[in-house]
Amino acid sequence: MSDAAASAGYDDFLPRNSRGRRYARHVSDLSERDQIARAAAGDRMAQSALVNRHMPVVWRVAFRMLRDRQEAEDVTQETFLRAWKMLPEWEGRSKFSTWACTVAINLCRDRMKKKAPVLMETLPEREAGDLPPEQALHQKQAGARISALIDALPERQKEALILSALEGMGNKEAAAAMQVSVEALESLLSRARRTLRQALAEGQEE
Repeated sequence: MSDAAASAGYDDFLPRNSRGRRYARHVSDLSERDQIARAAAGDRMAQSALVNRHMPVVWRVAFRMLRDRQEAEDVTQETFLRAWKMLPEWEGRSKFSTWACTVAINLCRDRMKKKAPVLMETLPEREAGDLPPEQALHQKQAGARISALIDALPERQKEALILSALEGMGNKEAAAAMQVSVEALESLLSRARRTLRQALAEGQEE
């Protein structure tokens, strides 16, 4: 998602004068804890700084779960709208990004219960670039197959794989985002990887 799209709906309120820009830069340089404190008090620049810092990962998680850009944007926006309401009671027991991903995951689960699964054609992080046509086609087909296999995983296994393997979260953070124990997360990852390996091996034999 572009930077312009990522900030849409949140930067409209920012002052355009030089004093406002200086304050915006000041807020962006604050620690996350200070930004959260100001955002909880209604400081919209602090809220915007948190959005700019954490929206990309929230959007990617939502998109990888829902496979729909508009739905992912809706979930991302709702995640942060909920965040502003919940921040005054937030106790800071986990990183803001972990907490935001938990909210996004729960919103995605609700939406997934109401719709049929949609398989994307390619993995978002894989692009053909300047590859030869034959190699680019092979990479696209391989990406589409892996994407389809991930989408076919049980919901919890898919979430674990998205957070740990695709988003690069540590096991502790991913477990916190999913609200499960680290042991449960590791079990989900093990089963997901085993299923993928088996499916890929069967595909090579065909």
